[in-house]
Amino acid sequence: MVQLSVFLLSLLAPGVLYTMNNIPAFQEPLPILGLGMVILGSVLLLLLLAVRHKTKVDPLFYVFAEFSFTCMVGLINALEQDGFISGFMSFYIKKGEPHLSTAYAVMMSYWEGVVHFILFLTIIHRMKSYRNLGLLWVGSSIAHQIVLIPGVVIGKYGSNIRPAFWRNIPFFLAPFWAASLLFSRPTEMPVITADKVAAEQKKSLLSRPVDLLLSLLLLGCMAFSVFRGFVVLDCPLDFCFTYIYQYEPYLKDPVGFPRVMVSLEKKSLNAGVSVLCSWCHIGASLHSRTPFTYRVPADKRWPVIALNVLLAAAPALLALRCHNNPAYFMKPVPKGQTNDQKKKD
Repeated sequence: MVQLSVFLLSLLAPGVLYTMNNIPAFQEPLPILGLGMVILGSVLLLLLLAVRHKTKVDPLFYVFAEFSFTCMVGLINALEQDGFISGFMSFYIKKGEPHLSTAYAVMMSYWEGVVHFILFLTIIHRMKSYRNLGLLWVGSSIAHQIVLIPGVVIGKYGSNIRPAFWRNIPFFLAPFWAASLLFSRPTEMPVITADKVAAEQKKSLLSRPVDLLLSLLLLGCMAFSVFRGFVVLDCPLDFCFTYIYQYEPYLKDPVGFPRVMVSLEKKSLNAGVSVLCSWCHIGASLHSRTPFTYRVPADKRWPVIALNVLLAAAPALLALRCHNNPAYFMKPVPKGQTNDQKKKD
């Protein structure tokens, strides 16, 4: 029932945007910001009414439900910028956040409107056990804002920041608050015998082929990320020059997002961060809204896509490995505490 209520509230977004797009009084910078805050406050009030009969409500429920509404706004933006619909976002692009018309922002909007929206509905459906899914969203959402906010400030839209841009601040802070709550909760771990934990922790890396391959893959991804960082910083070496002009000219796009994204990926192996960054980067570097000179050359398209997919896959595979077989990463078993040793005693 609660999940249905959140879904129905999200469906109000198209009507709200269409109304604002057709009333001139709502289309000035300050009214856009003010009305946006009023709408989000109204959504929160409706959520409070929807769960008023419950004796105890997880505070993060309101975060996930509120963000579900903004996910629908993101999806509408992506569909309108790609020409599938019209009449919803033109006022906001002109007087609110012009950068949302860029290829990178469009790909971010698709990610929000599809991946985050499904994630939120899934979390709300299983509110009693969602720590891992919640942390996946935290990483993805923080990456979104860390790329978006600095990218706008240092990019070509930095000289045209409108009041509505600052509504991103609470959306930037909320995932950090969510992370602090999630990390304070018990980790969802399977029950594994002490013998198995001890046996796994005695194995060397060479006797764990999957971990060895993952380690090599992660090292390769880290090296490639550092290399792209040098490329973005205008490294004068010939192979850096060749790469940026013949493989990924999008890294020089003046919108600013690619430079911030490359700096971010050098510092993080979080699965949500890597998948989001790779999705947005690949999509934007091929998107028609990116100027032709900054798009990936047609003859280099597949190598570039493959490299970026690997950057996304490596942390995701590591997270999957840790989730499916966590014995090696559990707390070491004190000497004399394994099941076999207890039996001998």
